[in-house]
Amino acid sequence: MTDDTLQPILILLAIAVIAVVIFRLLRLPPMLGYLVAGVIIGPHALGWIQESEETRHLAEFGVVFLMFSIGLEFSLTKLVTMKRIVFGFGTSQVVICIMLVMGVTWFLGMDWRVGLALGGALAMSSTAIVIKMLSERLELNTPHGRHVIGVLLFQDLAVIPLLIIIPALAISIDNEAVDYGTMLAIAALKALAVLALILFFGQRLMRPWFHVVARQKSSELFVLNVLLITLGLAWLTELAGLSLALGAFLAGMLISETEYRYQVEDDIKPFRDILLGLFFITIGMLLDIQVVIENFLWVALILSALIVVKVVLITGLSRFFGAEPNVAVRTGLNLAQGGEFGFVLLAQATMSGLVENAILQPILAAMVLSMLLAPFMIEYSERVVQRFYTSEWLQRAMQITSIAAQTMSEQNHVIICGYGRSGQNLSRILEQESVPFIALDIDPQRIHEAKIAGESVVYGDAARREVLIAAGLLRARVLIVSYADTVSALKILNHARTLRPELAVVVRTRDDSDIDLLKEAGATEVVAEVLEGSLMLASHAMMFMDMSTGRILRRIRQIREQRYNLFRGFYYGVTDESEEGNERLLPRLLTITIISGAASVNKTLGELDLAEFSVEVTAVRRRNIRGILPSDETRLEAGDVVVLRGTQENLAAAEIRLMQG
Repeated sequence: MTDDTLQPILILLAIAVIAVVIFRLLRLPPMLGYLVAGVIIGPHALGWIQESEETRHLAEFGVVFLMFSIGLEFSLTKLVTMKRIVFGFGTSQVVICIMLVMGVTWFLGMDWRVGLALGGALAMSSTAIVIKMLSERLELNTPHGRHVIGVLLFQDLAVIPLLIIIPALAISIDNEAVDYGTMLAIAALKALAVLALILFFGQRLMRPWFHVVARQKSSELFVLNVLLITLGLAWLTELAGLSLALGAFLAGMLISETEYRYQVEDDIKPFRDILLGLFFITIGMLLDIQVVIENFLWVALILSALIVVKVVLITGLSRFFGAEPNVAVRTGLNLAQGGEFGFVLLAQATMSGLVENAILQPILAAMVLSMLLAPFMIEYSERVVQRFYTSEWLQRAMQITSIAAQTMSEQNHVIICGYGRSGQNLSRILEQESVPFIALDIDPQRIHEAKIAGESVVYGDAARREVLIAAGLLRARVLIVSYADTVSALKILNHARTLRPELAVVVRTRDDSDIDLLKEAGATEVVAEVLEGSLMLASHAMMFMDMSTGRILRRIRQIREQRYNLFRGFYYGVTDESEEGNERLLPRLLTITIISGAASVNKTLGELDLAEFSVEVTAVRRRNIRGILPSDETRLEAGDVVVLRGTQENLAAAEIRLMQG
C-alpha cells in the first residue's frame, strides 16, 4: 500500500473519530457528525479527500448493510397488525409528498421525472434519528410512537421501488424516444421475478444452511456466512439490473425468519455502522458550501417548506387516520426532517444524471440542516403539545385514576418502583407468598407484555408524587425502588419522607458509592448489588473451605451490620464494563398469543418439547385465568397467552415452533 493510498484513509478515519466524539458529547446523533465531517474534508471545502470511484463503492456498501438491517427487522406479522397505519397513513404521506414536489417542479418548469425523484427523497424521514430518540424517551409503544414507526416502516419499503424506478427514469430522460412506461413495467416484472426466485428457494434453504454453519461452533465462520449471503444476494440482484440494496434487503428478510436473526444482527452491526458512517461522509462531501452560500435564500426556503409542509401534512393525515390531536402533532414534529434514505435516493438520482448539481446542492443542504434540527424538535415536542392541548392534562389525570382504581382495595401492600429483572424477580417471590403488590414502570412494551400475562403492573413514573399517592403510598407497608437510578430514587425518597416518614423504603443501587447519600435521604435499607454479589461469592468460598454454616452466617451478618465497610472500594479493571454487556445471553420473558391456525393449537407442551431450545413455559393464561408452571400435559388452545423464559435466540426458535411448527 502506497502513501498516496494510506493518507486519505487515515484522514477519513481521523476526522470521523473526532466528529463522532464531538457530536456524542453534544448528545447529537453520530450520523450528523459524519455529514459535517464529509462537508469539511470534501472537495468543495478543505479538499483533503477527492471524490473517487473507491469512496462511492464504500458508500454503496454502507447502504447495502443498512438495507440488510431493515430486512432483519422486516416482519409480515408486524405489517399485518399495523397495516392501517403502514399502508394507509404511510402510503398517503409518501404519495402526497411526491405529488406536491412534482407540482412545484412543474410550476418551476422542470421535468416531472426530476420532481418524482426529488419528491421521493424529500418524503423520507430519518429512521436512525427518530427511532433512537423515541427509544431513549421510552416512547416507541406510545400512540404517537406507533404512528411514527408505521410511517417509517412504509418509507423503508418505498425505497425499494424508488431505487428501481429512478435509473429507469434517468434513461428515459436522456432518450425521449424510449417508452418509459414499458421500461418501468419491465423493471417491475424483473424485480418481481427476482423476488419470487430468491424468496421461493431462499426460504427453503436458509434455515437448514444456518443449522449446518451454527453446528460448527465457529464465530468466524458464522460471520463469513452472513457476509457471503448478504453480498451474494446483492450481487445477484445487481446482475438482474436491480440495485445492490434490494438484494441486501431480501437477505435480511430471509434471515429474519430464522432463529439466528438476533445473533446475525449483533455480528453485522460493526460492519453496518462503520460503512454507513462512510456513506454519510461521502454524502457530506457532495455539499458545496460556496453554492449553498450563493443560494442561501433557496436553502432557507426549502428548509422552511420541508419542515412546515411535513408537520402540517403528517399531522393532518394522522388526524384523518384516527389519532387524537396531541398524538397527531407529536407524530408531525417527529417526522418533519429529511432522512438517510433521502440521501440514498439523491445519490442514485445524481449518479444517474437525473438531478443537476445546481438543483442538488440547495436540497442537500436543506435536508442536512433539517436533520440537525430534528433532535431539538423531538425534544421540545412535549412542551408544544402540553402548551396547546389541554387533553394532554386530561390524559395524565386518567392515568392517575387508572392506577388508583387498581390499588383502591389494597392495604398493607408492597409498591415496586420499576419492573425490570429485579422487580420481576421480587414480584414472583411476593406472588408465591400471597403478598399483595403493585408495580410501577414507564416502559410501555414491558407493561403490555406483563399485563397480557396477567401480572399486577401499571404505567406510571414512580418519581412523581401523584403517581405514588395513586399507587397507595399512604396505605402501603413497604416501598421498593428496584432500579439503580440514584437521581430518581432521591425523588421517590423525598416524596415518601414527606408523605409517610415512617414507611420502610428499600432502595437498590449498583455499588457502595451512594449508600450514605440514599440513607440520609430516608432509605431504610440500601442494597448494593455489587456488594451483595461479593458476599455470596465469599460465602460459597468459605463453604468450600469447610467452615461451619453458623460461622459463615455470622460473618455475613457482621459485614452487613457494618454497612459493608469491609467491601467498600475496589480495583477497577477493563473487564468491568464488558461483563455488563452480555444482555443478549441473559434469560428473559416473552409472551406469545396463540392465534387460530398456529402449529401449536391442540398440542400439549410435552409434544412441543420447547425444552429442546432450553426454553421454559412459566405460565399459560386462558380466558383471563393465569396458570403458573403448567405441566407437559397442558394442551394449548387458540387464544391462549403463553409466557416463555429463555435467551433471546432460544425464544426466537421457540416462537417459530409455536407458530409455524
